[in-house]
Amino acid sequence: MALTKVLITVKTYPAISSKYDELVCTAGFREDGTWIRIYPIQFRKKSYDQQYKKYDWIELDLVKNDSDFRPESFRPYSHDSEIKIVGHLETDHNWAERKKFALGKIYYNLTELIAEAQNKNICTSLAVFKPTKILDFTIEEVEREWDKNKIAKLEAERLQFNLFQQPENPFEVVKKLPYKFSYVFEDNQGKKSKLMVEDWEIGQLYWNCLARHEGNESKAVEDVKKKYFDDFAKTKDLHLYLGTSQLHHYVSHNPFMIIGTFHPKIETQATLF
Repeated sequence: MALTKVLITVKTYPAISSKYDELVCTAGFREDGTWIRIYPIQFRKKSYDQQYKKYDWIELDLVKNDSDFRPESFRPYSHDSEIKIVGHLETDHNWAERKKFALGKIYYNLTELIAEAQNKNICTSLAVFKPTKILDFTIEEVEREWDKNKIAKLEAERLQFNLFQQPENPFEVVKKLPYKFSYVFEDNQGKKSKLMVEDWEIGQLYWNCLARHEGNESKAVEDVKKKYFDDFAKTKDLHLYLGTSQLHHYVSHNPFMIIGTFHPKIETQATLF
């Protein structure tokens, strides 16, 4: 167990688990600039003062996650380990402080990155990737409800718990996103890829847009595309935070997904001063 300081740069959209209820994968950088993944975290069950934002510096007791072979993977010492928020990096001077960590090592060749991931001596599972060209941003409908068996198991466990203690604020699992959002892009070798965006922010953006458009899903997804394609991809210096899933790390042709975006303004002579 070691008290570790982490700059949070990644929070994935919550997933449900029959063991832990609802989980968020968090990742970021240590003070020396190396990647670290923190999983599992029951983020929405944490008290408000422990619910960190992106680019917060946090401190918590971490141990290597022995159930995960990926070298960057750690877990809280216990499920109730305290998280202390000890700082925050703002966007001043076109994200200058954030760039010191996020742009330390950048990949441009996706084939090389995948080879590193599948090399068991290296096993890279987190990276910053700069696409050469963003070709498209796709939106596909998916299942609208979580796995019924997992939900039923969670409900049964809650009912059993409630026989002994009625919680003051019953926890409700986050709504499942009914759409899958993906970037289609080329790397510096012209290799074309399509990767799903698993970021918490894209999910929250969809729900906010849906509320603003009074339930009109077509307008909501159109607004999401405007932000991620018309804005981030066309007007910003877009980098992608990539991460693998443990399940697909060694068996998938491309085990990476997009777990976040880094999108400062494009540097020009005017923005340097």
